[in-house]
Amino acid sequence: MQDKLIFIGPDFWQEKKNPLFSEEKQLFKEWAAEAGKEGLKVRTGRWNIPGNPCVILVDFRPFFDIKNELYGAAWMDFQVDSLNAYGDYDEASMFSYAAARVIESFYGYYLQGTKNVVYQAHEWMTGLGALYLRKHVPEIATIFTTHATTVGRSIAGNGKPLYEYLWAYNGTQMSHELNVAAKHSIERQTAHNVDCFTTVSDVTAKECAELLDKPCDEVLMNGFEADFVPAEADFEKVRKEARARIFRVANALTGCTFADDTLVVATSGRYEFKNKGIDVFVDAMNRLRHMLNAEGDGKQVLALVEVPAWSGEAREDLKARLKGRAKVYDTALECPVITHELHNFDEDNVMGQLHYFDFWNGADDRVKIIFVPCYLDGSDGVFNRHYYDMLIGNDLSVYPSYYEPWGYTPLESVAFHVPCVTTSLSGFGMWANAVKGERSEITDGVEVVTRTDYNYSEVADTIAATVKRYMTLADKEVAAARKAAQKLSEKALWKHFIKYYHKAYDIALRKAQERTNK
Repeated sequence: MQDKLIFIGPDFWQEKKNPLFSEEKQLFKEWAAEAGKEGLKVRTGRWNIPGNPCVILVDFRPFFDIKNELYGAAWMDFQVDSLNAYGDYDEASMFSYAAARVIESFYGYYLQGTKNVVYQAHEWMTGLGALYLRKHVPEIATIFTTHATTVGRSIAGNGKPLYEYLWAYNGTQMSHELNVAAKHSIERQTAHNVDCFTTVSDVTAKECAELLDKPCDEVLMNGFEADFVPAEADFEKVRKEARARIFRVANALTGCTFADDTLVVATSGRYEFKNKGIDVFVDAMNRLRHMLNAEGDGKQVLALVEVPAWSGEAREDLKARLKGRAKVYDTALECPVITHELHNFDEDNVMGQLHYFDFWNGADDRVKIIFVPCYLDGSDGVFNRHYYDMLIGNDLSVYPSYYEPWGYTPLESVAFHVPCVTTSLSGFGMWANAVKGERSEITDGVEVVTRTDYNYSEVADTIAATVKRYMTLADKEVAAARKAAQKLSEKALWKHFIKYYHKAYDIALRKAQERTNK
């Protein structure tokens, strides 16, 4: 769509240099000046990503002064109940309103009556703006995409069984019980009042129908472009560099050496301990440790938990070793399972689980585990590599999610030729099974483990057994699994999934035209 596509973002950086944004003052210059007269402080430019799409950044802070009036209007017009709002609700809603005002102004200046326009709002955080446009600029077609329902995520995260009782939950009642009533209200009312309501997978579509009382008009699966994967000529070089760095850090931390055939297994993503299955991953690695230790000597496993926690600086003792002249260390650092300081060391879930299992990377353990509690942005102080430059070094990835509307992490993994384990409760896992026509296995590039509300222990055992099985595959079989993973990722390219967006645009535009032609 090139420059027919415009993103709206919050101007958090203000006068500071934003590494993600390149300002172009000539872009929409005349309108920007007019918007300023309307009380909108905007900056125009492009995102520094492939394609360099247009973006308008808006300062939403001035609208906090009229917050109560905006919430009152939302109640009168659409019965959005923000009475119990707190925390990030206000900030998100003020940005959402500011974004809608930007669109209203831009549309009036450049496009009114001449172009078909679609406004796509993602997640509850953008609901207030979508509803504002629905009332004040009815010519604009509106799409609302929820990537996960507020209530569904809260039910899962609070240890309640989501799937067996999904049919029996009342979304509004549960939102009050779980203290997310305001977020649920804006999400529910936006879903009911836009021209086209969408979500990202079949598993979340069921959730929307039950908890928001609104079936989705279309499922928009998350595609991707493969341009962030190294070219074939560079692939092995980048992979070797990643593994060398991983083993260097692991040696400096544990005092153990890791042979080239060490199986590197990782999980990553947002730190939702239960929802993302981080608890199951650590448990599975502990079970695998006992299985392999009982066998005696053999191939090692290095497990990485790459989830950003409430972390501080990189450990000074670890940094000192990494900067030191010694190529190999033969003694472990104190607490040889974590790379960074934690502000809440005693309350951290991963550290608590490692303590419970007495999992401290003993010299004789064939499974070692390392918690990397920071964003891998290239400047973490230990690996100093970006996430993708770490991902390519994995042999296997594990994402045993209990609640996962889609699952970009497993999709990214297979794009880097890294087979992965996920579950039947993830949108990606359901899709992988659908592509194969039956349950997908690790030799297909993705192992989809059946997961329910109650089979935690069985899932942990299955993951441990799958990793153990993968360790025994012949080189030819591993190469075939890696190739199958990469081939599967190609089926999720945007060129295959964009058609669902076109359907959603068509639904929304037709409804907008019907409305304005009355």
